[in-house]
Amino acid sequence: MESEHRLSSGDQVEVRTKAEILETLDEKGRLEELPFMPEMFQYCSQRFRVYKRAHKTCDFVTHTGSRRLSDCVHLEEIRCDGAAHGGCNAACLIFWKEAWLKRMPAENSRDDRETAVSIDHTESLTPMNRTCSEEDVRRSTRAPGQKGDEADPTYICQATHLPTYTQSLSPWDIRQYVEDYRSHNVPSVLSMVPRFLYRMFDNLINLGIGLGPLLRWLYDGFQSVRGGLPYPGHAGKIPLGVKTPTQSLNLQIGEMVRVKDYHMILETIDTNCRNRGMSFSAEMVPYCGGVYRVRSLVDRIVNEQTGKMLHMKNGCVILDGVVCQAKYNRRMIFCPRATFPYWREIWLERVERSETAPVSGI
Repeated sequence: MESEHRLSSGDQVEVRTKAEILETLDEKGRLEELPFMPEMFQYCSQRFRVYKRAHKTCDFVTHTGSRRLSDCVHLEEIRCDGAAHGGCNAACLIFWKEAWLKRMPAENSRDDRETAVSIDHTESLTPMNRTCSEEDVRRSTRAPGQKGDEADPTYICQATHLPTYTQSLSPWDIRQYVEDYRSHNVPSVLSMVPRFLYRMFDNLINLGIGLGPLLRWLYDGFQSVRGGLPYPGHAGKIPLGVKTPTQSLNLQIGEMVRVKDYHMILETIDTNCRNRGMSFSAEMVPYCGGVYRVRSLVDRIVNEQTGKMLHMKNGCVILDGVVCQAKYNRRMIFCPRATFPYWREIWLERVERSETAPVSGI
C-alpha cells in the first residue's frame, strides 16, 4: 500500500523548473520509462491542483484493461495540446511523476515557495546518465532513427508508450479500490457501491446463459420507474456490414449542442456500436439529452497502437466537460484518466441557448 505522503486529489503542487526536471530524465527523456513530453515544458514553475492520483489507468494500446503505475498524478485541466506530435487533437490528460512536482501549502496556510514540500523519489531510482537536454526530449517524440521532417513519422508519447511504464492490474485486486478511496479519487465508499452493483449485473447479463435480453429489459424497466438511465450496453440497430448514416452540422468551437436521446443514437450505430468506425461507448450514455459547448474539432489523432497520425475522413467534436467517468467499462471502473469521447455530428443537434446538463448515475 502506498505511503501517506504521496499526493492525493485536491493537493496543491508546483511543477519544478525545466532544469530540475531534466535532471530526472534519462537520455530518452523518460523517468522510469514515462516520457516527459515537450508539451509539458510550458507548465514549469506554475502551480496547479491535483485532479486525481494516477495509480492506475486504462490501456488502449493492448486493450488489456486497467494498468498499474506508481508515483503519478493528473493535474486539473492540464492536457496535451499535441504541438510536438503533429497537432494531435486527442487532448489527453497528462501523467506527471511526483518527482517533477513540489507540494505546496494549503490555501489557508502561509503560501510561499520556501514552504514548498519536496516530493523527491529520485534517490530510489536506478542510476542513470543524467545528461538529458530539451532537444533530447523533443527528439524522443519520434521513433528511433526518424527525423523531425519525416513526411509520415511514427510518434512516441505517453499514450503510445503506456504498456512500457505500466503493469497489468487485475480487476479483482482489491487494493486498487482501497487506493481509489484513500487518494480521494472517489468522494466516499458509498459512492463506489453503485458502480460495483452495475458491474455485477452487467457481468451476469454477459455470462452467456441466455438471460441477457430479459435482464436488460428488467434493468430498463427499473430505471424507467426511478428516472435513471437505460442499460448503457445496448447494441446498435444497424446490421454489421451495412453502411451507417452520416450528417454534417458544420459545428464550430463554442457552439452549443444537445446530445440526442440514447434510443435515437442506437438507430445510427451498428451492432458493434460503431458509426463509420467510431465507437459510441457506454460511458457516453450519461450525457444523452444534455446540452454542452463544443470544445474542439477533431480531424487528426495519433493512433496509440501504431504511433501513426490518423486523419479522419468524417470529422467529429469534443464537448466541454464531457469525459469518460469510468462507470461502465469492464475491468476499468474508477479509472482516473478522464479521456474525451469523440462525438459524430449525427449524434448531436445544434441549440441556441445554454442549459444545465444532467448528471446521471447508474
